[in-house]
Amino acid sequence: MTATPRAGYDALIVGAGPAGSAAAILLARAGWSVALVEKQPFPRRKVCGECIAASNLPLLASLGVGAAVDRLAGPALRQVTLHHGSQAVTADLPAAAQAAQRWGRALGRETLDTLLGQRAQAEGADVLQPWQVQNFQGTAGAWHVELRALESPALRRVRACLVIDAHGSWEDLPSSRAQRRVPRNASDLFAFKANFRDADLRAGAISVLALHGGYGGMVVADGGITTLACCIRRDRLLSLRAAAPGLRAGDAVQAWLAQQCSGVAQALQGATLDGAWLASGPLDPGQHLQTSDHVFSIGNAAGEAHPILGEGLSMALQSAALLCHRLVAEGSGAGQRRTAPPAALHAGLQSRYVADWQAAFRPRMRWAAAFAHTAMRPQPAALLMSALRWWPGLLTHGARLGGKVQTLPLQPGRPLDTSAPPGTAPTNPDAAIADTT
Repeated sequence: MTATPRAGYDALIVGAGPAGSAAAILLARAGWSVALVEKQPFPRRKVCGECIAASNLPLLASLGVGAAVDRLAGPALRQVTLHHGSQAVTADLPAAAQAAQRWGRALGRETLDTLLGQRAQAEGADVLQPWQVQNFQGTAGAWHVELRALESPALRRVRACLVIDAHGSWEDLPSSRAQRRVPRNASDLFAFKANFRDADLRAGAISVLALHGGYGGMVVADGGITTLACCIRRDRLLSLRAAAPGLRAGDAVQAWLAQQCSGVAQALQGATLDGAWLASGPLDPGQHLQTSDHVFSIGNAAGEAHPILGEGLSMALQSAALLCHRLVAEGSGAGQRRTAPPAALHAGLQSRYVADWQAAFRPRMRWAAAFAHTAMRPQPAALLMSALRWWPGLLTHGARLGGKVQTLPLQPGRPLDTSAPPGTAPTNPDAAIADTT
């Protein structure tokens, strides 16, 4: 999807995951000139649980990929099972308000990201892939960005009225790379993911895993592939690797998951690993965007919840829609051609977007953190399982609190115009720990 950069853009978006591509679609459709910069070639796998909450299916349809997602994704997800050791409790997932597509689906990121990137290009965005942002200088309204195609040493310089950071969790824009040095903690969480064929897992249900020193999940996604993903504490991962020094990290994690949870052992009996284990981390849950930021952030660059609730894709897509709602409403121009807001409006617009973001995502982030820390500790997890045996519906209520049916809180009277047109691997900074080779 490589394009040739123009001299200038209304918006330059860094990262073509769900957040970046969704923003590119919405802004290009509103008449903006948009560059979408992605350094990885597609399709590519990602460390992600791959669940799409039902509340996002109308948004995906409005982005122009709804029919493809409906055709390709795994079966409707109607139930959730929490596993702890040999115990398991199952409950119904809450249904979304829309008449159709009331339950979520699971779709591999290699498929979803490609669909959204292609849609962004079809809407008129310049998709620069594989390209990388080498440097950018300036301020709101007048950014000067240096880009480089990965197969070429030559730099291209472009202007951009605004920059949108959608790079994800484990990398940074050039301006902030020097600030990423953080101390290592025993409680740091690393994410692992693998796909399996012929696993013994019931389709249409999400399995959530409460583990001593981590948490995880399993789901049947597109093509009958079972995705197994987990987060594991640094100290637990180091102990696993020390106990089996010749074993690859992914294999050590898989053995630990099967030992910790009989549901995993049963699901993987007779299953075949499809590709290699992927690893990334450490995770950085919490809010990352600030009202003082000079660039706009969406997706994990803006903030992330503990992935135990599988809300990463929701927060990516919905944060892009929230920001674009603000940008298009406050941009200049008329009719089909609108442009970026004047630089003078940037600080106020950023403050309003941050307020929108906090209202939409802070509650589910807090709930995800509480659930994650309960699941990772044996005694609290055991108490939770005891409560769930008496009241399985607590799982249903928890999924609702976690945002599974929560729609976008856009301002009344100013709906986001997401109408479809007519006719219609992250770098691991701790490779020595999470190495899977």
